[in-house]
Amino acid sequence: MSKSYGAMSVAQLSTLIQGGAADPVDVAEAVFDSIAHYADKAVFTMLTEGRAMEEASASSKRLREGRSLGLLDGIPIAWKDLFDIEGLATTAGSVVLAGDAPAKHDATVVALLRQAGMVAVGRTNMSEFAFSGLGINPHYGTPINPRSTDLPRIPGGSSSGAGVVVAAGLVPVAMGTDTGGSVRIPAALNGIVGYKATRGRYAMEGVYPLAKSLDSLGPLCRTVRDAVWIDAAMRGVTAPSVVERPLQGMELVVPENIVFDGAEPGVVAAFEAALERLQKAGANVARIVIPAFNEIFDLMTRYGPLVTAEAFALHHERLAGPDADRMDRRVVMRTRLGSKTTLPDYLRILEARSRLIADVERLVGDRLIAFPSVAHVAPPIEPLEQDDELFFATNNKTLRNTALGNFLDWCGVSIPCGTGEAGMPVGLLLSATARRDEALLGTALAAEAIIRDDFA
Repeated sequence: MSKSYGAMSVAQLSTLIQGGAADPVDVAEAVFDSIAHYADKAVFTMLTEGRAMEEASASSKRLREGRSLGLLDGIPIAWKDLFDIEGLATTAGSVVLAGDAPAKHDATVVALLRQAGMVAVGRTNMSEFAFSGLGINPHYGTPINPRSTDLPRIPGGSSSGAGVVVAAGLVPVAMGTDTGGSVRIPAALNGIVGYKATRGRYAMEGVYPLAKSLDSLGPLCRTVRDAVWIDAAMRGVTAPSVVERPLQGMELVVPENIVFDGAEPGVVAAFEAALERLQKAGANVARIVIPAFNEIFDLMTRYGPLVTAEAFALHHERLAGPDADRMDRRVVMRTRLGSKTTLPDYLRILEARSRLIADVERLVGDRLIAFPSVAHVAPPIEPLEQDDELFFATNNKTLRNTALGNFLDWCGVSIPCGTGEAGMPVGLLLSATARRDEALLGTALAAEAIIRDDFA
């Protein structure tokens, strides 16, 4: 084999398994061997080797007997430490939940992918309580971005371990959550694909929340086709319904305001080069101002961020007790800011949100929106750990572009489009308005090869 099973795409590995060239048990054993020999031990918070080998053995038996469950049977997957896994406490990247009662059932989406034959190899590390876009975790360690060649750089968050396990070639797919960019940010910074579905597309039972009016889910993987296959299984659908859409005549909107502010030159250059390739392939590009973007940040300045208000409501009792001393001080500081958002303020945010979603849908229509997933490449870890002011400023900038989509209820997919400073990956974010996931994924299927060019 030219590369390990974990370094393959879901589609590549599925071809081997379904064709009998690879046995799910051998695949699982190879994946755990790769994990054992991987130097960075901060990627997983827990391995589920016993469960995985049982699931792999069951998959192997089905395949030998001609009873395959479909394209995903025998494919390894890693789960962010927010998803309930039967028999384990869900710790959400925090030590304060480590003593909680074990989950009685798998989260609904975990159960659905198990029913599709997937093999759960473990839980991936994350920003504590999913409340940071950087991926730094003082309790379980910070996974190092595997694309870094000069010095340790952040993986992006909050689905930090999920981005690293795929980018490092340990597993073909990992599941993340996305409240302000937590799938698309680590995908962009690690040079892989990350798909955030429209909020509500998947069942949320058994997923530890951050802000329920913003929380969404999605896979981090190697290709858009992998995301399409996983998406179908997460909805309990036996076969994907997404159809590749032609690039000729594709209508793209590129915002002129907010998303390029302070962007690194290398990020802008990689994005613009990819956009030029799309235009040569037949895409029509309109550069426009989206006034709602400015109003969203005006709302946050006036009333506080929606995510912070809801996070404070979720954690306020914990923050008032001894557990606060055991939490990441930066998570505590940021969450406590939510106390400043009063109930009338919160209701004003929700009212404005509904209006802005409608305004943008009228402005954008059926067009897709394109801009850099993150305005900078992955920065070094050490300065962020040492300087809280730098941490918060960098966190805000890291989340800025992707959080717009969460507030407006968009779906989005980040696709690698080149490299910027220090040879680090840059992501191009394609988004669509709410519930247009099929159109987004269908276009992304066709556009991926052009967006990526020769970047792998």
